[in-house]
Amino acid sequence: MTQEHQVSSPALASASLPKWNQHAAGLDIGDSEIYACVPVDRDAQPVRSFLTFTADLHALADWLQQCGIETVAMESTGVYWIPIYEILEARGFQVYLVNARQLKNVPGRKSDVADCQWIQQLHTYGLLRGSFRPPEEIAALRALVRHRDTLIQYRAAHIQHMQKALQLMNLKLTNVLSDITGVTGMKIIRAIMAGQHDPHVLAQYREPGCHKSEAEIAKSLQGHYKAEHLFVLRQAVELYDMYDQQIRACDGEIEAMYQAATPSNPDGHPPTQPPLPKRQKRRKNQAHFDLARSLYRIVGVDLTRIAGIDALTAQTIISEIGLDMDKWPSVKHFASWLGLAPLNKQSGGKVLNSHLPKTQNRANTALRIAAQSVARSNTAIGAYYRRVKAQHGAAVAIVATAHKLARIVYHMLKYRQDYHEAGAQAYEQQYQERAIRNLKRRAEQFGFRLDPIAQPSVS
Repeated sequence: MTQEHQVSSPALASASLPKWNQHAAGLDIGDSEIYACVPVDRDAQPVRSFLTFTADLHALADWLQQCGIETVAMESTGVYWIPIYEILEARGFQVYLVNARQLKNVPGRKSDVADCQWIQQLHTYGLLRGSFRPPEEIAALRALVRHRDTLIQYRAAHIQHMQKALQLMNLKLTNVLSDITGVTGMKIIRAIMAGQHDPHVLAQYREPGCHKSEAEIAKSLQGHYKAEHLFVLRQAVELYDMYDQQIRACDGEIEAMYQAATPSNPDGHPPTQPPLPKRQKRRKNQAHFDLARSLYRIVGVDLTRIAGIDALTAQTIISEIGLDMDKWPSVKHFASWLGLAPLNKQSGGKVLNSHLPKTQNRANTALRIAAQSVARSNTAIGAYYRRVKAQHGAAVAIVATAHKLARIVYHMLKYRQDYHEAGAQAYEQQYQERAIRNLKRRAEQFGFRLDPIAQPSVS
């Protein structure tokens, strides 16, 4: 179903800028309707509206082909753009997914018709840049990884419901166990659900590695086992188990996707070292398969050798940025895209603002969490974090360390090189040598010479 619309006056003078995209169209996308604009010489009604049903999306693609359109620009509105983007891309169009900040119109009347015309004009004059979109194989992986993160968040809510039910019965299990969903905690909770309320019997489910003694656990389990709270606890555990099964099923789908993916075998690059042997004990929320080796198979390098980056963090980064680092001209462009480089706003020779941009980039979040986890590690990155934290505070140290991790990831993926950990001591020595060189250079600029103090001889 299409509708005809009146063409408004152009917002840009045709002679003011060269037309880089002669065969460009613009789309304004909504939930129920899409407004499309083509050049005025391509159709008697250059602005039309289409419904968002699949048949109408294909009708839109047919109309664009009839008008001789080669490239289409659209705004990234929620998730509404994904179906039409995939259809147009499959039809052979060059599709530009544009950030909304680049499409701000001049003040005046705003309508869907005016918006699609504005997008078409900007795209005609080459004033729009397409947002990064990974290949289809990575996009499919990203969808599953994001879905897995959502399942973990939903499961966490039911852990809180379990904790609340225990607190209402004055069962202080959270005071003696750091994680009630661990082996000891779940054995005790399932025994309570089965009808066992004797604290001394429940305390016998304690695992040998638990820090608290049976007597302390038994003391924490003396409470009021009321039927209504036990019912809430039972339902919370059942929902927790259900989401745990869904996470396992999602891991199975991700593993199958890795097995079907094309292995990375770049020409001209020496083979890299495979991941280290897997830990015997699986940590919480980790994948239910050997994720590190699956990643190594398609990536070609082991990102888990970087301090602070485990298999799940590496998976999040790869699913967000892909494997082709040529999408970014340099590592500085990559850090800027991640939101780890300041946006310097200058006017009149003065810097007005140098704050980091607000971003919802998931790779940015993963790198920040990895940076925070190396705070106490005996690694070069950990030493760098502590030095920056001592000078500028924890917030700056997290961003700076995340930026350093991003640079390491960029070079490993671009040049297929292993990361070699130098250690904290080697980093401190390197930093000391660099500081001495800088002091000597500054002394020479002022006409002085910097000499070390002679060490006293030991008799």
